[in-house]
Amino acid sequence: LMPTAVLAATAAAGRVLFAPIPDVKPVSAIAIVAGAALGRRSGFVVGAVAALVSNFFFGQGSWTPWQMYAWGLVGYLGGVFYDRGALERGWALYAWGFISALMYGAILNGYYVLGFVRPLTWPAVVAAYVAGAPLDIVHGIATAGFLAVIWLPWGRAIRRVVAKYDLAAR
Repeated sequence: LMPTAVLAATAAAGRVLFAPIPDVKPVSAIAIVAGAALGRRSGFVVGAVAALVSNFFFGQGSWTPWQMYAWGLVGYLGGVFYDRGALERGWALYAWGFISALMYGAILNGYYVLGFVRPLTWPAVVAAYVAGAPLDIVHGIATAGFLAVIWLPWGRAIRRVVAKYDLAAR
């Protein structure tokens, strides 16, 4: 439980630290590392708790459960892909980091469309997603960049803690 809580707190703090830079946040990368090193459930919890806790700084609202689900899903799928050996190659890891940010953006853009786009027409939905695409792409690039920096050292350290304290509960 402690490694999961520490990673969730680190992800939340990282989101707050990078607040001045739109969509450059380490949350997705940290959730992916947590899912890979601690298991898919921990990956989900890290993403979800990071969204909840960081929103105490940014403000809670009807978007918070959507963020919790989206970042939780990023971490969960990171664990699934790692278990299947899909993240062993660097390009696959960075591709998942980029795609995970697009998936996060698609979910949050869906929240925006369902909650605020009136009248709800296909052109309006497409316009909403197109308007969010540049920020989703920035988020994807940032996630891949954060993974490039933290994947090896953090993964190695977390796996060492898991082995040392026999925490293998994948």
